[in-house]
Amino acid sequence: AFDKTVAKDKSLAVGFFQRGFVHLQLEMYEEALSDYHQAFGHLRQNPFIDYKQLGLRHILYAWEVLYSTAAAQCRLQQWQEARVTLDKAVVWRPEGRTAILDLALKRVQDRLFLEPMQVPPGEFFRPRKKEVEQLDSKDFLGKPKVISSIIPNDEYIGFEPLRPQKQGFYEPHADAVR
Repeated sequence: AFDKTVAKDKSLAVGFFQRGFVHLQLEMYEEALSDYHQAFGHLRQNPFIDYKQLGLRHILYAWEVLYSTAAAQCRLQQWQEARVTLDKAVVWRPEGRTAILDLALKRVQDRLFLEPMQVPPGEFFRPRKKEVEQLDSKDFLGKPKVISSIIPNDEYIGFEPLRPQKQGFYEPHADAVR
């Protein structure tokens, strides 16, 4: 499902973030690392993206993505890279709230795995009702109508003013009245 989601919206950072978590659970560590890098890249140097406007009650923070990136690097035995990534996460974390990252740095020094962050279980995209109602198709042109000519044996198809003019062609015949 996440593959289909990120195929439809290649800039959906939270989609890459969630798919990275699933890849970690499936022990596909290289793919998870790639997804976390994609998610961080799609944050576009922003400290967070608030998805509430789209119907997901979650804010994706850059430090969470970096923390999960470090978790994937730990699984790949890339301890030095994980430490550098966590140092980068400390910069992105709001001031005075770095306790979780300090603990993570200690775990990486001791070469212990980190548990990745995830979107809270049970949170789904739920677009607002008024946005979903607008997705119904509307027929602005109406139903097509077949219009036939009153001139017998008229086989012209096209816009009437562009029809080549013939002398006497448009005069009704006696049997046309029948």
